[in-house]
Amino acid sequence: MKRTVQEIADVVGGTVIGDGSRIVTAPAPFEDAGEEQIVFAGDASYLKRLSDTGAGTVLVPEDPGTTEKSLIVVANPRVAFIQIMELFSPVREVAHKVSPHACIGANVAFGGPVEISPGVVVGDGVTLGKGCRLYPGVVVGDGVRLGEEVTLQANVTIGHDCVIGNRVMINAGSVIGSDGYGFAPEGTSYRKIPHTGIVQIDDDVEIGALNAIDRATAGRTWIKRGVKTDNLVHVAHNVEVGEDTLLVAQVGIAGSSTVGNHVILAGKAGISGHLSIGDNTIVGPAAGVVKSVGEGEVVSGTPAMPHKLWLRLMSLMPKLPELKRTVSQLEKRVDRLESGE
Repeated sequence: MKRTVQEIADVVGGTVIGDGSRIVTAPAPFEDAGEEQIVFAGDASYLKRLSDTGAGTVLVPEDPGTTEKSLIVVANPRVAFIQIMELFSPVREVAHKVSPHACIGANVAFGGPVEISPGVVVGDGVTLGKGCRLYPGVVVGDGVRLGEEVTLQANVTIGHDCVIGNRVMINAGSVIGSDGYGFAPEGTSYRKIPHTGIVQIDDDVEIGALNAIDRATAGRTWIKRGVKTDNLVHVAHNVEVGEDTLLVAQVGIAGSSTVGNHVILAGKAGISGHLSIGDNTIVGPAAGVVKSVGEGEVVSGTPAMPHKLWLRLMSLMPKLPELKRTVSQLEKRVDRLESGE
């Protein structure tokens, strides 16, 4: 596929500076691009390094001044670059194809063309929306409802009666609707608590690889619209995760907690059970949250505390051995003064 710079600018709503007739054959990384490729310079540090890229065309947020390259000025070069990637690698339309090596249950409803690969198991009473793609090894339990354009990558499992919205991507190996971790003490042993609820995943969610999202004890575990999770994330029973929230790798959220909208939980952050995390909050990497956090806060550390306080504590940590020696010396002096020596 080839496009002129001007044609690309029309697609992304940008303004051309330089040669609009230059040919572009593909998007590429900034450091590894060739003359007929396009890259993006998302901030001032890249604008200063335009001569370092071999690309003939660059997406920029502003006119950087004299250059031999063709420039396309856009408000958000990163998003425009994604549009260009989609332009050069369009998603293939779904053609209805069900492998004879898939196992399809009774009363399965198809809302339109779907693709079902070998080794897929679809239970009874399942609804598959138009444009669904189920890759090898996927298991969809009885009564599951999948919306339109849902993609389940290899070896994904969806437990019975769960509900998945439109344009949802679930990456390889994730398990949606496993039983929650619930056991009641009974003497010296534990009795399993039945989990009779579901998982509901709303529209435009992407779930990373090897996630575990547990079904509710009763009611639902709810992943709301636009949530994006990284790999190796665990969401426990009856948790609610608000719209457009980001869960980074190895995040764990314990049961019955509520996470607000536009929240960022950084890598390895842990949220205790029955807590509330307010909208627009940021929880730092490896933080341990043991009490609820209000809207718009930034917290770090274990137990989680305001980020600025955590920074002050971290700056003191290397000084603790010296402080301990000083305190010990002072204690000895006080002891000598009190004993009259």
